[in-house]
Amino acid sequence: MTQADQHCIPVAYWHSLDDGRLQCDLCPRLCKLHEGQRGLCFVRLRQQNQLWLTSYGRSSGFCIDPIEKKPLNHFLPGTPVLSFGTAGCNLACKFCQNWDMSKSREMSALSERAMPAELAATAARHGCRSVAFTYNDPVSFLEYAVDTAEACRAHNVCSVAVTAGYICEQPRERFFSVLDAANVDLKAFDERFYYKLCGGHLQPVLETLQYIVRETSVWLEITTLLIPGENDSDRELTELSEWVVGELGGDVPLHFSAYHPDWKFRSAPATPPATLTRARTIARKAGVNHVYTGNVHDPEGGSSWCSHCGALLIERDWYRLGAWGLDSQGCCTHCGKRLPGVFEPSPGHWGARRQPLHIEPLN
Repeated sequence: MTQADQHCIPVAYWHSLDDGRLQCDLCPRLCKLHEGQRGLCFVRLRQQNQLWLTSYGRSSGFCIDPIEKKPLNHFLPGTPVLSFGTAGCNLACKFCQNWDMSKSREMSALSERAMPAELAATAARHGCRSVAFTYNDPVSFLEYAVDTAEACRAHNVCSVAVTAGYICEQPRERFFSVLDAANVDLKAFDERFYYKLCGGHLQPVLETLQYIVRETSVWLEITTLLIPGENDSDRELTELSEWVVGELGGDVPLHFSAYHPDWKFRSAPATPPATLTRARTIARKAGVNHVYTGNVHDPEGGSSWCSHCGALLIERDWYRLGAWGLDSQGCCTHCGKRLPGVFEPSPGHWGARRQPLHIEPLN
């Protein structure tokens, strides 16, 4: 190993091919590598006839965020979450909003070091109810995320993944077995979009969503970034919403988020707030009970409402919580209907703060 790859660990999800190449079995890309080659994610390397994860224990930085920023609106509202990512991604989205990390090829940029036990202890010491694997897709650093999640359990700290859900069956089972919540990016409801703009396919993502709901206890929320002219038609929004209701149920929260021109896709304009409002109306009409707007100032679209009586349950202004209409059991104080999600008897009070953090080594 080179000095730059000193944080490598061997990984399990690969096998040898008859032509001498090694196939990575982590995600549906199934990268086939000669000696010295890296997968598209860049952080999985073939060396010494083995596949290695080169970003284990390394990050570009850590900070404490509000859980609503992930976004997760039905999971421990108002509480702080220790957030971090590494580098690399197993999709190639031309419109990536976090391209400086997810598309990074400079491993030297991962200047912060933190091993799983250190992350878990730091989160607990700062009163974080959870740790989030975010900024770049944690599928790419699955082993690091899994070890961190297991370390967090010893401190009664939850684990959250922000992911595109582009993962194969065996590692998917391992990944979601240690998680408490996930926000999955459903980037569109169109195979053409996934192939043209993301370099991937839609079906594996749909299978991941079905797996989470049917086979795990992980709390799930979904986010779709709406790009004008690409994935925001009434037809596609209706089909997406109807699929969510039919396959996952109407209680899975759905977030529609505003796009801004970035990375290698700057031809589309920024998403108008009216597009998000239209998408929210379409999804609610299709039977999605809890639909949110993101990346815009929209207190109504950002707040939680009772699907039975229409009462305001959790008021949000950006990431700040206001009125609270849930009892200690997470039920509407007006009609008694339970709001689906994971709630504590009272909300947290972290607010909209973003606190950069340095992870101290354990003694």
